[in-house]
Amino acid sequence: MSQQPNPATHSNPAPRTTRSGPAHQQAALSETALSETAAFETAGTPWSNTGSPHYLDFARFGPPPPAVRDALLDAVRLSATGAPGVVDELHDRENAAADIAARLTGFDRAGVTLVPSTSAGLFHVAFGLDGPGRVLVPRHDFPANVYPWLRAQERGGLTVDFLDNPDGHTSPERVAAALRPDTVAVTVSAVDYRTGRRADLPALREVIGDRLLVVDAIQGFGVSDQPWNLADVVVAGGQKWLRSGWGAALFAASPRALDRLSDGLTGWSGVEDRAVFDATEHPALADAGRVTMTMLNPLAITGLLASLTELERTGQHAVAEAVTANADLLVERLLSTGADLLTPAEPQHRAGIVSVRLAEPRWTAVTERLRELGVVATARPGYLRFSVHSDTPAGTIALATS
Repeated sequence: MSQQPNPATHSNPAPRTTRSGPAHQQAALSETALSETAAFETAGTPWSNTGSPHYLDFARFGPPPPAVRDALLDAVRLSATGAPGVVDELHDRENAAADIAARLTGFDRAGVTLVPSTSAGLFHVAFGLDGPGRVLVPRHDFPANVYPWLRAQERGGLTVDFLDNPDGHTSPERVAAALRPDTVAVTVSAVDYRTGRRADLPALREVIGDRLLVVDAIQGFGVSDQPWNLADVVVAGGQKWLRSGWGAALFAASPRALDRLSDGLTGWSGVEDRAVFDATEHPALADAGRVTMTMLNPLAITGLLASLTELERTGQHAVAEAVTANADLLVERLLSTGADLLTPAEPQHRAGIVSVRLAEPRWTAVTERLRELGVVATARPGYLRFSVHSDTPAGTIALATS
């Protein structure tokens, strides 16, 4: 019988997301709070303009900024023309996006491709690592980084060993204690979805040696300046912090990972001479292109390309610094109210997520009040999660913590 995730961890009801309230409720903000702006807003960041005046929910979904929205709309209009060469032009944007992703991650271009989602990329890895051997999986990670390994195990893949991390901390010490001689891979989240704690990639790399380090980076890539190329696999969907919309994710793999990954889920788009339909099986591509099943949605690719272009132009470090500054302000305000932080107070141990513990009846009272004020955040039983971006106004932080 296969191992299963902790039901208490993975069976939470759907998150309650607060929604904008009437405009007159927002007028309760003081003029001082409204005039304050976040660290990045005055710099003319391309990330500006979330579409909601008090949006603190980027860990769930990042509303596309103007540059991404315009690119998506232009792509829809272009596709509607049906003009000669349009389909090829739209699909060719995949190469441009992968080029930028390679530069931003520090991986060789041959190891970078695009996939439909973080989950899709992790399933490719889990089903591409053949047994025998074991993979260490944090039990309390977001389920997208758990189920691929369980499903692969059920079909003869690596044996899953769970690492208990109820506090969201996949520490090097815990990992070191859980490794076995036949452990061949360790998977982690770059930033824990619940507590916001950052993984220490350099320390994890040192601890696991030449085992594969697989990183679900969706809660960190683009807003957390980390040495991504210390990992062997990095996967990050664009719909959260990259704010590119749904349907496309970057996938980066080291030469070592490509050597070890089989073509377990490779489809027709991941083989040599894919446009030659000769009724024979073609060999899988040698590079990361084999980590695909079919052609991607070119509209989703367009959104990701626009997002990555702006991130490269602005600079990952600059965006990360602004996010850290806003998270610092949020932590400071919350602590001043006596809030019980789930998230580490130290900036080096977090990114853009800041969560607080809340028990009933206060949980219901606070979430209802935030909804009245028009503050958008994620409320799950027992805690409230805020997530700030580089352009989050200080007035929004002040309102949410009032």
